Amino acid sequence: MPYERNSDLPQSVRDSLPQAAQTIYRKAFNNAWEQYSRAEDRRGDASREETAHRVAWSAVKQSYRKDGDHWVEKD
Repeated sequence: MPYERNSDLPQSVRDSLPQAAQTIYRKAFNNAWEQYSRAEDRRGDASREETAHRVAWSAVKQSYRKDGDHWVEKD
């Protein structure tokens, strides 16, 4: 279930990340979703989605860090 727009992302992601980080998240999720499509047959769709979300958060953490309740761009 790739996301076309940032507004399609889960509410928790939209509430916690700035727009630029949401875009990183969305693109990483979609890429991982496609990359793990063959693994779907072995593990199931739920596992594929979970993996794609983990990959997306990892991509965000490359450029952003959490500062209290907010995510801010790393220096």
